[in-house]
Amino acid sequence: MENYSNALRPVEDTDSALNVTLQVTLSQIKDMDERNQVLIAYLWIRQTWHDAYLKWNKDDYDGLDVIHIPSSLVWRPDLVLYNKADDDFSGPMDTNVKLRYNGEITWDAPAITKSSCVVDVSYFPFDSQECNLTFGSWTYNGNQVDIYMGMDSGDLSDFVENVEWECHGMPATKNVIMYGCCSDPYPDITYTVLLQRRSSFYIFNLLLPCFLISFLAPLGFYLPADSGEKVSLGVTVLLALTVFQLMVAESMPPSESVPLIGKYYIATMTMVTASTALTIFIMNIHFCGAEAKPVPHWAKVLIIDYMSKIFFVYEVGENCASASLQSSHGLKDDASNQHSHIHANGRPGSHHSQEDWQSHKYKQPRSQASLVQQQHRVEVQHHIMREENECFSSFSPGKYEGSNEKIPMTDFSSEDRQVPCCPEDQKLPCCPEDKPPLLTCPTVTFRSCVFCSHRGGIPKMDNKLMQNVEFIANCFREQRATCVKGAEWKKIAKVMDRFFMWIFFIMVFLMSILIIGKAK
Repeated sequence: MENYSNALRPVEDTDSALNVTLQVTLSQIKDMDERNQVLIAYLWIRQTWHDAYLKWNKDDYDGLDVIHIPSSLVWRPDLVLYNKADDDFSGPMDTNVKLRYNGEITWDAPAITKSSCVVDVSYFPFDSQECNLTFGSWTYNGNQVDIYMGMDSGDLSDFVENVEWECHGMPATKNVIMYGCCSDPYPDITYTVLLQRRSSFYIFNLLLPCFLISFLAPLGFYLPADSGEKVSLGVTVLLALTVFQLMVAESMPPSESVPLIGKYYIATMTMVTASTALTIFIMNIHFCGAEAKPVPHWAKVLIIDYMSKIFFVYEVGENCASASLQSSHGLKDDASNQHSHIHANGRPGSHHSQEDWQSHKYKQPRSQASLVQQQHRVEVQHHIMREENECFSSFSPGKYEGSNEKIPMTDFSSEDRQVPCCPEDQKLPCCPEDKPPLLTCPTVTFRSCVFCSHRGGIPKMDNKLMQNVEFIANCFREQRATCVKGAEWKKIAKVMDRFFMWIFFIMVFLMSILIIGKAK
């Protein structure tokens, strides 16, 4: 190697180009930094060229055709990685080169490269990336050093599988670029690494928890309103989704493209926010009290009569088959009672309103009377019984001495005091079952029955007693009307809860199907 200089391009004709063959073997993908958009790979780079000044006759050296010498002793092409993203600009390792007798030099050198890679996270975690590795001469143009591909693609025969990425190929292309600064062409070879993300890790750690948490949002509508935890559940789900959203944002590059999982989180958080707002609205409906307006007619027909059947919303003890029938008759009874009897602060109504109510009661079948009406009727009867007992016990023969009125004392048994006009289950008892009937009581006249307007049914009492009875009855009717109105608002709230629960369940299911369908 006397008179040999490794600084000169080894060609016999300086006007001719030196051909360099490049072959890259991908050994391992060490890391893909999505946030910094850097691909770290372990490569084997093989360069082959002919040195016109390093030839010998192998017969002169006992058939020696190949020798290995340090690469620093020979001329080497200055091929570099154009899109290098490392702070260290050192080249490949100074390994030995293989020199053949005909001047062919082969240089195999390993290299750990950090190349910039534009990461598209639009379909994260079902994304695929294409990272380029561009090699070319830094100082020589195409007329001095020309680069050729040893293979049509990178060699993946010795590739070590990565736990996060799958490599589906490494095609190579040759480009000839004319820069504005120079009139000579500059060739380069670009290897495109095709990567596919293994999404199992992100499915089980990010997507599946989000699926489960998002299915909790519709269940907030199923939670009873009296529990006081409906809004708390929605806020808790919203906070959990926010934590997962922050975890995804920390690993993604700050770019305009929003990852698919981020879109799913945003859509789910929007849905949870809407469900929480609707929950607050429905809770206001649920707690409508006596000061609220009556339920509109369209709401009764649409929500109570029809939607309650569709979503199987029934009260405790309510028959599923006759729920609408009972509710409709109950509403009619309430309306008639309110128009005929209820006055402000429980003031008694006129006799005309009582007769209307009595005739209305006879028009309705007994089978349609609700349990609440029967309970109120029994309570009123017991109250009348107690008032009569007090009235009769206050009578005494001495009280009416000196009076012109003759009040004979006769036997007044329970049978005589029963109302013959009323049905058996609606008769007015004269006294408690555990007390014997009064043996004697004053002879009194009879007037109309409180319940059926039948003459001669019950003893005539003074006006004050009748006013007290009517006052108590009207108070019961007012209380029952208030309870019925509150129960109607509560049932509307319950039906709306069930309606929105199924709507949001369908939305969560469709969003889950869409995000899975977006996977490439």
